[in-house]
Amino acid sequence: MDAQRAQQISNSQTMANVMYNGQQIYIEHVDQNNGVATIHPLDNPNEKQSVSVDSLIEQ
Repeated sequence: MDAQRAQQISNSQTMANVMYNGQQIYIEHVDQNNGVATIHPLDNPNEKQSVSVDSLIEQ
């Protein structure tokens, strides 16, 4: 996924099916300049991490 698409998903009212390492995640924030997204698993909002947007897969 590219940073622009990750930002679109993050801003959307509709929940998108996005995966990271085989786990469905929620994109909280996208840093387009650095290509990094702050994410968390859908079932664990406290488990935040920053990852490369390249590692996110939209299903």
